[in-house]
Amino acid sequence: MPHVEIKYSNNLKIDMLDLFDSIEKVINEKDTSAGECKSRAYPCLEYKYSHILVNISLLTKAHRDKVFTQDLSKKIEKIIKEHLKQSLYFSLNIEYSSSYYTTNTHIVKGDKLEIL
Repeated sequence: MPHVEIKYSNNLKIDMLDLFDSIEKVINEKDTSAGECKSRAYPCLEYKYSHILVNISLLTKAHRDKVFTQDLSKKIEKIIKEHLKQSLYFSLNIEYSSSYYTTNTHIVKGDKLEIL
């Protein structure tokens, strides 16, 4: 279950839901075991310089080595930049969870997960 967190200056003109879908597609094309990306974005009202910082968190798995990560990074950077329509500072970080990370689903009887 990957996580995508995007922090950005709020002057950027970007369709964030479309970007979320594009990043999720790239991750799942590279690794079909990845699953749904829990994505969220934080626009910054006060900032210095137009910028975007994208953090991708993945579970540690044997096949997610240096070569895998470098290739995934290039593909994610390319798809993000296709969504950007103005000049800005760009940062992307891919990180892997420790062996003590817990991820699962909490389901309440009679309720459904909200999906946009």
